[in-house]
Amino acid sequence: MRWWERDPWLELAQVFLRNPFRTFLSSLGVGWGLFMILITVGASNGLEEGVKADMGNRVKNSAFIWGKSTSMAYKGYPRKRKIELTSSDVEYLVENATTLQAVAPRNQLGGWRGENNVTHDLKSAACGVFGDIPVYKDIDPVIVTEGRYINQRDLDDRRKVAVIGTRVRQSLFSRDEEVLGSHIQIQGVNFTVVGVFKSQQTGEDAEESENSIFTPYTTFNRAFHMGDKVGWLSLLIKEDVRGDTAVAEVLRLLKAQKSVHPEDPRGFGEWSMAEIHEEMSTVFRAFRWVSFVFGGLALFAGVIGIMNIMLITVKERTRELGVRRALGATPANIVVQIMMETLTLTILAGLIGGIFGVSALDTLDSFLVSAEDNGIFRHPHITLDVLLNALMTMTILGALAGVLPALRALRIQPVDALRT
Repeated sequence: MRWWERDPWLELAQVFLRNPFRTFLSSLGVGWGLFMILITVGASNGLEEGVKADMGNRVKNSAFIWGKSTSMAYKGYPRKRKIELTSSDVEYLVENATTLQAVAPRNQLGGWRGENNVTHDLKSAACGVFGDIPVYKDIDPVIVTEGRYINQRDLDDRRKVAVIGTRVRQSLFSRDEEVLGSHIQIQGVNFTVVGVFKSQQTGEDAEESENSIFTPYTTFNRAFHMGDKVGWLSLLIKEDVRGDTAVAEVLRLLKAQKSVHPEDPRGFGEWSMAEIHEEMSTVFRAFRWVSFVFGGLALFAGVIGIMNIMLITVKERTRELGVRRALGATPANIVVQIMMETLTLTILAGLIGGIFGVSALDTLDSFLVSAEDNGIFRHPHITLDVLLNALMTMTILGALAGVLPALRALRIQPVDALRT
C-alpha cells in the first residue's frame, strides 16, 4: 500500500462516510481545540496591541529623569536637599553614559488647562510651552503638518521661533489665516511660528500634546530667565540595552555628579517607557503561553476522542483486517492504513478549526477597525509562528493517537478474525 495511490484514499473516505455522525463528533474536539488556540492567542495579541497603543506612541526605548529631594545625608550635605539638574549634567551624561543614544534636556512653562499664557492679536490660550532640542522629536515623535521642526541653528543663534500644536493653531488663528511667519506672545515675549505639528498619541494624551508649543531650549532659558536649569532629562536608550540597565547607569552617574548617596532612593525621580514595554511584553508573552497551553489541552482532549473512536473502529473491522492479513497484507500495511485514517481525521478537523479561527479573528479585526472607539482591544491577529506551532502540535498528537489503534490492529490474527 502506497499513500500516494488512489485506492487507499477511496477506502479512507468509505471508512469515514460509513458512520458520518461519529466521524463528525470525533473530529469536533480537535477542530474546537485548534480554534480555541487561535482565538485565545489572537485575543491576547489584540489586547497587547490595544494596551500599548493606549500607552501612547512614544518610542519604547525612552526614559525620563528629574531631580527631587534627598532622603539621606552624604558628603557633608544634609538630607532633604533639593536636587536641580543643569546643562553641565547633560554634557556629563553625553560623555560618560554608554547605554544612551541621546540625552534631551527639557523645561516647561505653564500647562494644559492652566492660565492663559499665550496670545495672538486678540485671542489667548493656555498652552504648555517647552524648551527643547531637535533630538527630542526622536523620543516623542510628532507629525509636522506645516513648516518645520526646531533645528540646531535655532539653538545656536537662540532664535525666537516656535512650533505649535494643531489645537494651539485652532485656538489662536482663524481657519484661513496664514500661520507660518506669524507672531505669538508667550508671557509677553514675541516668537515667530515656523511649524505646526500633530501628535501621534491617542485620546487625552494627544489633546495635551497638540496644545503644546516647542521652542529652542537655549532661547527658552534666556527668555524666561531659567539660567542653566534643566526641568528634566529625556533619554533615548540604545536598542540592544534593557531599560532598567540604562536607567540604573544614568542614576549612578547623576548621583556621583550631584553628590547624592548611592543608596538614596529619593534623590531622583524616573519614569521609563522602556521598562514598562519590557514588563508588558513579558506579561503578554506569558499570557500567550497560558492560552496556548489551555488550547493545547482542549486539542489533546479532542485527539484522545479520535483515538477512542479509532479503537472502536478497529474492533468493528476485526473481520476486515483479518481478511487483509490472510490475503497477504503485511503488518506495515495495516499500521499505515490505521495511521493514515487517524492523521487524516485529525488534520482535516484541525484545518477546519483553524480556518474558522482565522476567519473569526479577521471578522473581529474588521469590526474593530470600523468602530469609532476600539478601547484597549485592537487588531487581534495570529502570527505565522503560532499557527505553524499549533499545526505541528496537532500533527504530532494525531500521530501519537494512531499508535494504540494500530497496535490493536496488529494483534488481530487472521484465523481468529475469520471465526467472527
